[in-house]
Amino acid sequence: MNIPLPALTWLRKYDKSWLRGDVIAGITLAAYLLPAGLGDASLANLPPEAGLYACLFGGLVFWLFCSSRHTAITVTSAISLLIGASLGGIAGGDPARFGALAAGAALLVALLAFFAWLAKAGAIVNFISESVMTGFKCGVALFLISTQLPKLFGFHGTHGDFWENSAHFLRHLGETNPASAGIGLAALAALALGKVFLKNKPVALFVVIGGILASAWLGLEAYGVKLLGEVPRGLPVMGLPALHLSDLNKLLPLAIACFLLGAVETAAIGRMFTAKHGGRLDANREFLALAAANLAAGVGRGFPVSGGMSQSLVNEGGGARTPLSGLVAAGIILAVVLFFSHLLSALPQPVLAAVVLVAVAGLFKLSTLKQLWRSDRPEFVVAMAALLGVLGSGLLRGVLIGAIISLVQLLRRASHPHVAFLGRIPGTRRFSDRERHPDNELIPGVLIFRPESGLVYFNVDHVCDAILSRVQAESTPPRAVVLDLSAAPRVDMQSAEALAALASELTGMGIRVQAVEARAAVRDRLRAAGVDAKLGGINRFTSVADAVEAL
Repeated sequence: MNIPLPALTWLRKYDKSWLRGDVIAGITLAAYLLPAGLGDASLANLPPEAGLYACLFGGLVFWLFCSSRHTAITVTSAISLLIGASLGGIAGGDPARFGALAAGAALLVALLAFFAWLAKAGAIVNFISESVMTGFKCGVALFLISTQLPKLFGFHGTHGDFWENSAHFLRHLGETNPASAGIGLAALAALALGKVFLKNKPVALFVVIGGILASAWLGLEAYGVKLLGEVPRGLPVMGLPALHLSDLNKLLPLAIACFLLGAVETAAIGRMFTAKHGGRLDANREFLALAAANLAAGVGRGFPVSGGMSQSLVNEGGGARTPLSGLVAAGIILAVVLFFSHLLSALPQPVLAAVVLVAVAGLFKLSTLKQLWRSDRPEFVVAMAALLGVLGSGLLRGVLIGAIISLVQLLRRASHPHVAFLGRIPGTRRFSDRERHPDNELIPGVLIFRPESGLVYFNVDHVCDAILSRVQAESTPPRAVVLDLSAAPRVDMQSAEALAALASELTGMGIRVQAVEARAAVRDRLRAAGVDAKLGGINRFTSVADAVEAL
């Protein structure tokens, strides 16, 4: 089996002038990944070092396999929340088992991504529609806010859905710790101002450092402010997590959800940068890169990783020219883990909550929801269904609800293809859709239809009903119906028989039927089914204009 290493291709052509941009981008990216790793580890209910390990080991291998030159691998809020919300019941309150299950989920994600690469299933990422992802991310943002607000104000949260968390926060607001709220809100204000005035700058890192210094100078722990706690120095013991075989079945739904989120996000990031900078995105290679990164994160005691949109934008804005910037960032995280991780223990929890809250603000796309409301109400309903699914049923079920909605959308569209009613373009022998071009000329006594899809067992009844309804709606029955099959790349056996039944019904009404411009495979199917005669005889020479003139 030949496993490609795209890095070998661009490394051979590496220009030394790119190195400065890659190094600066790597340093900037590391400054974003460090607080992200700490914050998302807290979302996953894991110790802070787990987030650092995931970013470190994922980053050490992702750059070798990815086809996008700017995508940054990282822990993400959505996947971290999935981990935190899904593993509590399985772990039974045992922190060591919780960590092993999280690492096991990363290994299963790696396995799924590897099989997707083997199957060349890059198109799978297109099955989750953008409207579903918008609704899901908005729901994740609201859920995450409900989990972080108690930490920001210095009192205990609860473990429930969005509505339970919000009710708990409002009931216990009187228990706010003034010192926690003060430093948390100050950090939140600094981060918000940094978003406005210092775009693409590592403001979060400066806020984290400021929080650590404030904690040491002011003795915040004595005022009841909870601190991050000890972060072990050094690397973990590498290896497979201690799991039972039965755990794999319990982890599989979670791994599938994490894989879908990671694959869709990583592919979307790659497509965005490809459109901006040129080149070609290989979605299958992104699967392989995800597999390698999650394998490394899993054996390194981390949890599932994927491409991160904000981190990737920071990487690009820092001047990255190649994926080498990801390796530089991983190297800096390695230095922190080996020599400086103990300094993180004094980080106030409210500051970390503020970092998470600002990071999640990018998930809530109110402008996109407004645009869907104005331009496409059905898509808006789909987005809201995904959003409410997350808020009411939890993150894991929310992902599955979103995936099911996407598939239902796909099937509905495939089962209701557009049937164009054609008219002649004035002054020509060409015909096009009268719905789009009302000035097209009608042909007296002749109705012309063009199904704009392949005809298969689940959509042919809709096509036949649309044609028959239009014929019956005419005040004067037409003399002929022309069926343009040029836009139908295939016709299955059931569809061939359905077209023959439609032709028989129209013939019984005294209407002549003529099919034209069928493709070779479609002609073969209709002849094999013995229905071509009922459709007026089919060949590769007769056009719509020829049929109309003959009729």
